[in-house]
Amino acid sequence: MKKLAIFKNEQLLAYLQIAIGCLLGAMAYPLFLTPNHISPGGLTGIAMVFNYLFDWPVGTTSLLMNVPLFLIGWRAMGRVFVFRSLIAAILFSVLIDLIPLPVATMEPLLGAVFGGVLLGVGLGLILRGGATTGGTDMAARMLHKKFQHISVGTILFSIDCISVLMAGISIEVEYALYALICIYISDKVVDMVMTGVTREKACYIISAQHESIKQEIMQKLERGVTVLHGEGGWSRADRPVLLSILSAQEVGAVKSIVRAHDEAAFVFISDAHEVLGEGFRNLAE
Repeated sequence: MKKLAIFKNEQLLAYLQIAIGCLLGAMAYPLFLTPNHISPGGLTGIAMVFNYLFDWPVGTTSLLMNVPLFLIGWRAMGRVFVFRSLIAAILFSVLIDLIPLPVATMEPLLGAVFGGVLLGVGLGLILRGGATTGGTDMAARMLHKKFQHISVGTILFSIDCISVLMAGISIEVEYALYALICIYISDKVVDMVMTGVTREKACYIISAQHESIKQEIMQKLERGVTVLHGEGGWSRADRPVLLSILSAQEVGAVKSIVRAHDEAAFVFISDAHEVLGEGFRNLAE
């Protein structure tokens, strides 16, 4: 029963993220993108070109172009993924056309920046919910299954380029350049939403004084330290590597500890996305 309750909670959370993501992503169009003729790539971007040329509604046009992709992808991509994506695509498309929002700005650069941020947050939440809005994401996944030597990212970028090129030819080259800014920003924001804003750092320390450094980190900072067994490439001697996950504020303290024990130590620090476990966020979250 407990497993069933967890499963239902996860399903509810997934659909809630999809719904909120669709709302936020759809808001980007009437507020920033459509009035400034900025095509954010993909099938929705192509639909915006048709909106400019023929005054077709963006959401409805995008949804109609998605229909054949969902029919093809039903078997190829798995029923759960396609079902969630179908819900997301319908909701996203309907909201684009129906949300009664005033235009936030008629300055294309501001539209590209803020539209890209809002769209990125929305798409990131949809992806976290285990779905896509259909379109190029699904097309890219299906093409990748047949042509595995071509990455999904490359296929997505190629389709986005076609969309932007259409905007450049049909509308103006200047608007195509704004579209590239929007695509770049939305892609970065999607990554941030998917992985979380980095707050923790992974600190690796290689030093002859590794034992005293390890003890001081554990005692003064109350952080765990893992000893990795390494080997010197030239000397072939054992080189214990200390690994400790820290908050960004603790990095300076660790540097001071290492410097006090061994100024010749080798230290490198990298971002640690989504640190889960004791001392950080609970894995169950």
